[in-house]
Amino acid sequence: MLYGYAGHTLRIDLSTGSIEKQPLKQEWVDEFIGGRGFTAKILYDEIPAGTDPLGPDNRFVIAMGPLSGLFLPAAGKTHFAAKSPATGGYGDSNMGGHFGVTMKYAGYDVTILTGRAKEPSYLFIDNDTVEIRPAGHLWGKGSTEVEEILKNDLGQEFQILTIGEAGERMVNFACISHDFGRQAGRTGIGAVLGSKNIKAIAVRGTQDIPVFDPKGLLKKGKATYAACREKPGFKGWTPEGTAGITNWCNDVGALPTRNFATSHCDYADKINGKAILDELKITDKGCFSCPIPCGKYGLSKTALGNKYVEGPEYETLALVGSNCELSDIHAVAHVNWLCDELGLDTCSGGAVVSFALECYEKGLISKQEMGMDVTWGDLDSIVHILKKIAKREGIGDILANGVKKAAEKIGGDSDKFAIHVKGLEWTGYESRNAPGMMLGYMTADVGAHHNRCWVLGSDVANAVGGSQDANVHDLISQGANFETIPKADHKNVVPLVLKSQHLRPAFDILGTCRLQYMEIGLETHYYEELYYCATGKKLDFNKDLLHLSEKIWHLNRMFNKREIPDFGRKYDYPPPRFYEEPIPSGPNKGHKVEFAVIEEMLDAYYAARGWDKNGIPTRETLEKFNLAVE
Repeated sequence: MLYGYAGHTLRIDLSTGSIEKQPLKQEWVDEFIGGRGFTAKILYDEIPAGTDPLGPDNRFVIAMGPLSGLFLPAAGKTHFAAKSPATGGYGDSNMGGHFGVTMKYAGYDVTILTGRAKEPSYLFIDNDTVEIRPAGHLWGKGSTEVEEILKNDLGQEFQILTIGEAGERMVNFACISHDFGRQAGRTGIGAVLGSKNIKAIAVRGTQDIPVFDPKGLLKKGKATYAACREKPGFKGWTPEGTAGITNWCNDVGALPTRNFATSHCDYADKINGKAILDELKITDKGCFSCPIPCGKYGLSKTALGNKYVEGPEYETLALVGSNCELSDIHAVAHVNWLCDELGLDTCSGGAVVSFALECYEKGLISKQEMGMDVTWGDLDSIVHILKKIAKREGIGDILANGVKKAAEKIGGDSDKFAIHVKGLEWTGYESRNAPGMMLGYMTADVGAHHNRCWVLGSDVANAVGGSQDANVHDLISQGANFETIPKADHKNVVPLVLKSQHLRPAFDILGTCRLQYMEIGLETHYYEELYYCATGKKLDFNKDLLHLSEKIWHLNRMFNKREIPDFGRKYDYPPPRFYEEPIPSGPNKGHKVEFAVIEEMLDAYYAARGWDKNGIPTRETLEKFNLAVE
C-alpha cells in the first residue's frame, strides 16, 4: 500500500472522452515524491517535443504531495503544470485553498488532461464518478460567478476550479481561480485549460487517505501546530499577511514603481497592510488546515461599484498598486477583484498594464489603438486596458501575449522596458541593488518568479552591513533607517541563491505551504517526522528533499532546452532597464547592475550548478542525478 497517497492517477482524453483511473506509478513516488516532482516528470516524459502550448497535445497536470489533505499545518497545496504559453518552456503554478485536498479524498493524486473537448465543458468528479459535462451556459461568465453557480447547482461541499474570459480567449497570463480568491496565477496555466475547452473542474471526495502511523501522525501533527503557535513570528504574521512587507520593501528601495522605472514611492502607506485592515478587511481567510491565515477578505468601494474580494496580497499591491501608480487601496482592491473575475494573474496583469501605460506615454501606442486616453494612477485607465486584454480586443490582443511578445510587435524601444525573463513578467521586487534576488529571477526555471528564490533580505543585510542570514522580519524588527543604501556586493550570492532555489520549491513537492517554514521559522525536522508518520519512509530534509529539488531543477532546464529553440544563456538575461538605467529616486538612487556583473554572476552560477557556459546541464551533471534526458 502507498501510505500518504490516494493511490491513483486520473487520465482524461478530452478529444475522445476517454476516462481512465490508473494506479499511481511507484516510479513517480520513489523518484519524485509528489506535487512539483510529479509534474516535472510527467511533462518531460509525456509532452511530445515541439508541442504547441495551446494545442491538444499539451498536458494539463494537477498533482498533490504526500502531506496534502492530512490535518497538518497548511497541508492544502495543489500543483498545476503544463508547457507554458507565456514562455514556451516548463510552466507550473501553485495554489492553496481546498481543491487538491478534495481531489485526494476523491481518490486521485494526479490528474492529467489531454486533447480538447468538442464543446465548452466542465469536469464533474464525485469520487469514482467522472464526467465531461457541457458548460455552454457558463462560457463567458466570470470566474467567481461560475464558482457560485456550480456550488449552488452541485452542492456546497464541491470544490471548484474555474477560468474567466481571459482563459477562454487563451491570454498568455490567464490564471485559474478557486475558493473565491485563490489563484494559480503564473505561467498561463488558465490559458492551457481554456485551450482544452474546459471552463471548470468540480470535485467532491469522501474517501480516506491511508497513513503509515495514524496515532503517531495525530500526535506529531498536534505538536507541529503547537510549535507554530509558539514561534515569535506567529502573532506578527497573521494580521497583515503578505501585505505586511510593503513598507519595508519601499524603505529598502525594492518596491517596483511606474513599470520598474524606480523602486520607491511616496504613497506606500496608502496601499500597505495597515490600509487593508483600516479600509477593507472584514475577516481573515485561510487555506485548508492553516494556522496562520494570510488571506484578508474585504469590501472595496469605488465609483465602479462595491466588490467583495480576497486580498490584495503583497504582489498585487506592488504590481497593480505602485507599479501602475495606483495609490488608493480601494482602487487596488477593485483591480484585484476584476483580475479574479476575468481570470488574469495580477502579477503579469499589473506588469503588462504598466508596460502599456509607458508605451502610451512614449507614443508607441496611439489613443486610437488604445481606445481612450489612459494615464498612470487612473483606475478607469487600468480597468479599460485589462478588459481589452481579457477580450483580446484591439491593442489588447497584442498585450494578451505578455510584454516580451508585445514589445516585439510594438517596436520602438519598448523591449528595453518590457520587464520579464524568458517571457514571464517580473514580480514585486525591484532588484537593481539586490544582485542575489536578481540572479534568482534570472535563473528561475519558469521565468521571473519570486516563488523560486527569495534572498532580498540577505541582499539588504549585505548592503547595510548586517548578517546575510537575516530574514526580512529580522530586518524589519531592527527598525533600521534605510534612507540611503550602499551598493550591494554581488560576490558570494550564488550559494545563497542555490540554497533558496532548492529550499523554497521543496514544499511544493510535499504538498504544504512554505510560509510556516519561511515566515515563522518552523524547523525542518517536523517535516521529516510528519513524512515518516504519513508514508513510513525516512526523509532527510537537507540531504534527500533538497537533492530532489535540485534534480527537478536540472530536469526542467532540459525541458526548456528541448522546447525552446536556441535556449541558453541569453534567456537568463534581465531586462535592459535594469543594467542600462540607474534608479532615479529613493534609497537606491543611482544604483544599477552592470552587465559585466550579470555575466560574472551567470558564470559562477552555471559552474556551481554543473552547467556549461551556455547554461545547459553537462552530461556528468545529468548522470549524477540519474536523469536519462537529452
